[in-house]
Amino acid sequence: MKRIVLMLAMIFSFAAVAQEVENKPKLEKEGEKIKATFFHDNGEVAQTGYYLDGKLHGEWKSYDEKGNKTAMAQYEHGKKTGKWFFWSDDVLKEVNYDDNRITNVTEWSNSNPVVVTD
Repeated sequence: MKRIVLMLAMIFSFAAVAQEVENKPKLEKEGEKIKATFFHDNGEVAQTGYYLDGKLHGEWKSYDEKGNKTAMAQYEHGKKTGKWFFWSDDVLKEVNYDDNRITNVTEWSNSNPVVVTD
């Protein structure tokens, strides 16, 4: 569980640390929320999500430098909540949060399919 928490912290803090001047975050006001877009050094989107009253709020998505989605998360007033998904090679991890705490982790891989059809 420690490994998952560390991985989550690294994923969602990475974009804010490694920005260059030409790849500055883009912030747009949408109603009461602020939509934030962070970029990789190559200009591809690294993360998108929203802030409400200065706290992470709503859906956040992370992408690799090729534009492939690597994570999808939910926040409610700065707290982790709901289902989070992490894609890595042929593995999908689902991490369920309730009030900022991990309640369940499920992992799927191509070698262990969820559904088999004829």
